Amino acid sequence: MNQSATPRDDQRAVDALREVLRRAVARLEAADARDEPLAEYVEAHRVLLVKRNPVLRPVGRAWRLGALMLGRDGTLYATGAIVRAREAGVRNYQSQSAEERRDLRAAALRGKFETGETVNHGWREITLDAESLRSGEGPVVFAPDGSLVVRWNAALGDSAVRDVGAYVDERVGLLVDPLDIP
Repeated sequence: MNQSATPRDDQRAVDALREVLRRAVARLEAADARDEPLAEYVEAHRVLLVKRNPVLRPVGRAWRLGALMLGRDGTLYATGAIVRAREAGVRNYQSQSAEERRDLRAAALRGKFETGETVNHGWREITLDAESLRSGEGPVVFAPDGSLVVRWNAALGDSAVRDVGAYVDERVGLLVDPLDIP
């Protein structure tokens, strides 16, 4: 922990982040930016004697901001995995990971998502308090100087960090005014 950081400094940083998120939500809503569904994976189970297949159950919607996702209520999430809802197709047993993705696509359809829709699962809600952010476990953490940063690439760890406010503003800009690349 930065020796000069105080609980009051930490709280100011968290409050500033909440304000960035509030402005981001307002901007995204005003632009009617595209959001994506959030889902939770429900394992196969039995109800009485009937077997229920695994399903990706809808639990909400959020805007994808790279390593982060933002709900309309200002809730911040760590991005998990995505899958496109579609028919499972024929098993080909080429690899275990391919079969798992195939099963997830089918689970998304069973969750009543539209064919072709991008479904986010495996996400985690980020608790926006100083203690949680100081733990260093999520994508949003305190930098040594006491500012809040986002680890935008988990594989690169702390070598891939950026001021969280600037990161959110840039990613919101891409949703509000997408690049028009032919």
